[in-house]
Amino acid sequence: MGGMKGLTLRAVLVLAAFLLGACVQSPPPPPPPQTTGCTPQATTQSLGTQALGARETVQGLADFSHPYVPGELLVLADGVAPQGLAARVAGVEPLETLRGGVLRMRVPPGQERAKAEALLWAGARWVQPNYIYKPLQTSIAPNDPLYHLYQEAQLNGLMGLEAAWATSTGDPSLIIAVVDTGYLPHQDMDSRWYRPQGVKLDVADNDPDPTDNIPSNSRGHGLAVASVLGAATNNTLGMAGVTWQGKILPLKVARSSDGLMTTTWIAQAVDRAVSLGAKVINLSLGGPDQDPALENSLGSARGQGVVLVAAAGNDGIDGIRYPARSPSVIAVGSVNQDKEKSRFSNCGEELDLVAPGEMVLVLLPDDKYGQGSGTSFASPMVAGVAALYMSAYRDRYRNWPTPDQVYQCLAQTAEDLGPRGHDTGYGFGLVRADRVMADTTYCFP
Repeated sequence: MGGMKGLTLRAVLVLAAFLLGACVQSPPPPPPPQTTGCTPQATTQSLGTQALGARETVQGLADFSHPYVPGELLVLADGVAPQGLAARVAGVEPLETLRGGVLRMRVPPGQERAKAEALLWAGARWVQPNYIYKPLQTSIAPNDPLYHLYQEAQLNGLMGLEAAWATSTGDPSLIIAVVDTGYLPHQDMDSRWYRPQGVKLDVADNDPDPTDNIPSNSRGHGLAVASVLGAATNNTLGMAGVTWQGKILPLKVARSSDGLMTTTWIAQAVDRAVSLGAKVINLSLGGPDQDPALENSLGSARGQGVVLVAAAGNDGIDGIRYPARSPSVIAVGSVNQDKEKSRFSNCGEELDLVAPGEMVLVLLPDDKYGQGSGTSFASPMVAGVAALYMSAYRDRYRNWPTPDQVYQCLAQTAEDLGPRGHDTGYGFGLVRADRVMADTTYCFP
C-alpha cells in the first residue's frame, strides 16, 4: 500500500486557497445494467408441474449463506409444542407462531446455524434463518438536487456508484473517522456526525469540542472531506455522499490557535478512533516522507482490523507523502473527468488507487456548497467505497472483512489506467464501486 501528502487547493466560492471552482459538465448517461451472462434453456416442466402447491415440501436445514436477521430462526416444529422444543435446546426462545405452524424463535446472535442443527436433533422438521429481502433493482440514483448537476458524472460515470448503492448504501453501525481540521455544522451533514459525549474529540486542544475554528484558509477542510464521504443523502437537499448510512466521527488534529498539526496529535487521533470502534479512518493530510512514531499507531490500527485511507499529495512530483506512504495505508491519487492523472497528484510506487479529485462538490461553512480539487477529496471517495464494501460483506457473511481483504478487493477490481498493471501515477487504477459489489472472485468469494 502507499501514501499521501498535504493539501493544495485554490479559491472558489468561500474557501480561499482551498477550493477550486470550475464549470459544470454534462454528466454521461448511467451505464447499462450488468447482465449475468446466463443463457435461456428449455426445461421439461409443463403447466401441471408449475402449478401452485405442486412442488415438494423441503425438509431439514436451510441455506445460511444468504443475508438474514441476526439472532432469529424460523422453525417448523412438526407436532412438537414450542415450549417443549425450546426446553430441549438451551438459549432458544419462542417469539410468535406464523401461518402454517412456523415458529419464529430467538437464538444468540452468531449461533444461528449451531442452534438450527440442535433444533433438528430435538425434533424440528425444518429450520431456516429469517432471510432479508431487498428490492430487485439494478441501480439507485439519489434525489439530492445537486447530485445530477454536479456529481453524477464523477460518482456514477467514473465510479459506478448507482449500481453499488443498489447492493448497499452503508451499515448504520459502521463508524468512519475523519482525522482532519474538525467538525462544523451543516444542514446537509448534521444527521451523519457522530460525537460521543465526554470524549476528547479535539485531540490538538485536548477537549471534547471538535469544532473547527482555526484562523486560516484551511478552516472547513474537515467538513468538506467528510461531506464527500458521507453528506446526508437521498434527503431532497443539496449533495450526495458516497455512503448514505453510518457514523462520521470527527477527530480534530488542528490546533485552534494556529491550525498546527503534529505527529503526536495525529497518532493520538488514530488511537482514539480505534478505541471508539472506527472501522475506516480517512487521513486527507500529509507531512514528511517517513514518520516512524506515527507508523506505530497506523500499524496497530490496521492490526486491529481498521482500514486506513490517505491522500497521496498535491505537489505534482515523484514522491508520496506520509501517512499515505505507510504500508498500513491505502494511498489515493486524483484523476480528472477524462480519467487522466491530475497534474497536482503525486506519483510513487506506494500509490494504490486513484479517484475523482477535481471539481468535487463539497460542503462549506455556513450551510454553503462549493467545488474543491485535491487528493484530499479523492481519498474520501475511496474510503467511502471501502465502507460500502465492508457493509455489504458484513451483511452477507455476518462479520467485517479484514484490511487485507478490503485492499485486495478494491485493487483487483480497479479500472486499469496509464501503463498496463500497477504504475506510479495511477496505482492499480480507478476505484470502481460497481465492480466491487459484483465481483465474486476477490470481493465476495
